[in-house]
Amino acid sequence: MGLNAMVSEVEVFQIVAMFIKILVVVMVCMTVPPLMVWVERRAPALIQRRKGPNRVGVFQFRIWGLMQAIADAVKLIFKEEIVPAVANRRFFHIAPMIGVIPALLTASAIPFGPDIELFGYVVPLTVINVDAGFLFILAISSLGVYGITLAGWASNNKYSLLGSLRSSAQMVSYEIPLGLSLIPLVMIFSTFKLNDIVVSQNNILGWGVFLAPISFFLFAISMFAETNRAPFDLAEADSELVAGFHTEFGSTKFALFFFAEYINMFVLSCLCATLFFGGWQIPFVSHDTVVGILQNITEDYASLLAALVGMLTLIVKAAFFMWFFVWVRWTLPRFRYDQLMGLGWKFLLPLGLFNIAFTALIIAWRTF
Repeated sequence: MGLNAMVSEVEVFQIVAMFIKILVVVMVCMTVPPLMVWVERRAPALIQRRKGPNRVGVFQFRIWGLMQAIADAVKLIFKEEIVPAVANRRFFHIAPMIGVIPALLTASAIPFGPDIELFGYVVPLTVINVDAGFLFILAISSLGVYGITLAGWASNNKYSLLGSLRSSAQMVSYEIPLGLSLIPLVMIFSTFKLNDIVVSQNNILGWGVFLAPISFFLFAISMFAETNRAPFDLAEADSELVAGFHTEFGSTKFALFFFAEYINMFVLSCLCATLFFGGWQIPFVSHDTVVGILQNITEDYASLLAALVGMLTLIVKAAFFMWFFVWVRWTLPRFRYDQLMGLGWKFLLPLGLFNIAFTALIIAWRTF
């Protein structure tokens, strides 16, 4: 009877902890798109030496135009939704949801901090603690291409179909160098677990970007192609395809596609920080040092506060790469489609294979 009671207590705690972690991750992901809509407008204004949106505010307080994102969200929610008469209505409604669901699922595998102990139980700061963390992310994120493909096909519009075909070919092509860029990290750190990779990067010279710089180069380029961001935004090239796969979508469905795009950007930014820049670890300061400093302030909550510091560290690192996405968008011109595919198949793929062979030789030389 006691064993059954103990098992049930553990199960209840795990369920409650899982629910809280899911709620926190969803809230963080829900916050990212409105903030990025504001950044997407203010950042190019800063780059181009103009003001950008700065009028919308509360009463007389403009707050640097921060309320513009809320105004856009309200506008999209209450905007009239039109479904083309020739569209496949079933898949037309399903397509935006297929884009959002994989984006939220991939965020569940990111380790946002070290494991913490609460009420005698060890709680990992990741929703899904899988052994093959980044393989899970790559597998689930690749499902997002179905939403884009269905959106273009269900619209029954030639421009939308061309945009969806471009996007599917682009995402499938660049998933290969993206996957190849991660194999050397597995060889170096000898694990698939994302949190173990973060723990192994306790020294700044042991960061993945220094141990596998070619892998970071491949990963950084593939990030833009996987999220359909400029200069690889061929799926929605307005100069030739009106808006590509989402031409016929409006109102909330239009917002869902950008919602999924920004969440994918956030997840890949977190993954890049996790794999190449120490994840939730603070540069030049080990996690044990942070815990020791906080124990001088409060001994009971030192590990919990250290975990919160780690979460903030990861979010700051991810925010840098989110800014990098915007910076590149407003700096580099769009590639031609043949240039895009040529870069992936003729340059990145051979470079990824060379990187694996080179890393294997270096590891074998240092081992034997």
